[in-house]
Amino acid sequence: MKESERGPFDVQGKRVLVVGIARSGAAVAKFLTAKGTRVVLTDKKTKEELADTLKEFTAAPVDVIAGTYPEFGPGDFDFLVVSPGVPLNAPPVRRAFETGTPVLSELEVAYRFARSPIIAITGTNGKTTTTTLTGEIFKNWGKTVCVGGNIGLPLVLEIEKYGPDDVIVAEVSSFQLECIDRFKPRVAVILNITPDHLDRHGTMENYIAAKARIFENQDSGDFTILNYDDPAVALLKQKTTGKVIFFSRRHKLEEGVFVENGQITARFGGTTDRVCPVTEISIRGAHNLENALAATSAALAMGIPAGVIARTLKEFPGVAHRLELVTELNGIKFINDSKGTNPDASIKALEAYDEPIVLLAGGKNKGSDFSEFASRIKEKVRVLVIYGECRDQIREAVEKTGFAQIFEAGSFDEAVRTAAEQARPGEVVLLSPASASWDMFRNFEERGDRFKEVVMSLRR
Repeated sequence: MKESERGPFDVQGKRVLVVGIARSGAAVAKFLTAKGTRVVLTDKKTKEELADTLKEFTAAPVDVIAGTYPEFGPGDFDFLVVSPGVPLNAPPVRRAFETGTPVLSELEVAYRFARSPIIAITGTNGKTTTTTLTGEIFKNWGKTVCVGGNIGLPLVLEIEKYGPDDVIVAEVSSFQLECIDRFKPRVAVILNITPDHLDRHGTMENYIAAKARIFENQDSGDFTILNYDDPAVALLKQKTTGKVIFFSRRHKLEEGVFVENGQITARFGGTTDRVCPVTEISIRGAHNLENALAATSAALAMGIPAGVIARTLKEFPGVAHRLELVTELNGIKFINDSKGTNPDASIKALEAYDEPIVLLAGGKNKGSDFSEFASRIKEKVRVLVIYGECRDQIREAVEKTGFAQIFEAGSFDEAVRTAAEQARPGEVVLLSPASASWDMFRNFEERGDRFKEVVMSLRR
């Protein structure tokens, strides 16, 4: 289906159940209500627990059922919109499947109203950095760009502000992709796939299948950008009908985007272009080089000149909560990597530094195995400070490696102060939790912000 063939999505007068009253659910409820849709919002949390969010709907014609889920039968709702944080085995979602009620994600609803070409980026790690970097490249090319999606800005609130000559760069998660129908990006990017969210998806096969939905509606006029160095991602070439562009940090490719003689190099149709020396990329670490290669691939697919890409790679400072330098105090660098919410992300963070590391790790485990993370801790970390719900799991994995410099903190603030006390001049205090934040914080942003607050208080 071409972008021009998306067709109108008539929601006026339709009755829709929105499951999950958080950022995404509230956004889609506001959007649909403004279009004359009769919306019912529901959540397992009570109205008291959701009081702040529900303030937005005091004057809106939205029915709210909180603390329980509504019963419904075939035809009671025209479709259901499920928020990313709501699993597909939640009672109203299961009921929708049983009654033949279409189940859509906010991403799918937004897509139905989009008029701009979409660059969609997914992967276990690096999504936010790559999405933001790609958006900056397009802006530097002179395009009007919407950067949104799983990055924190629901697309449905922004999508109609942009036209055919503009560009939408969207970070998309496996949760959002589970319930797409027609979603079809001009460029689909898969950065990497490593174990994550297995408490939700159950198996790696299910997780990979969810990620792969990003390209399922593409045709030969679209582009699928894949990481050649990630076997699970590279194999997806066999499943997409889009034109595949590989990127690689480790291999010289016959065609694609790769590193040769210290330069980001693009080779297509026998023509080779040098984009930028690797040493001139401003964001640090091998994983960020991969992110840069992916963003370069997406930009080249859309016809952006190499010079524009190079200038952006040299100037782009990175994103908050991802290897973010908070301050340097008494010769000690304090780094906020709160976005490291799984072991693979935190391993990449450890590998970005040559200095001795005092690491803060812990939080809520999402079904991950900490064995490989523990091995890298033994190699890269001088002192480990653990906290949160999964601290015993991390301790057990690390102690099996023979590593013994472990401190346990009863609170997050105590963990930060303990790390600062243990650190020496010339070292890095790194918050890279390898776990979700939900045992102590609403999200990783709140955790990262608290880290910065406690660190800055040490100056006093």
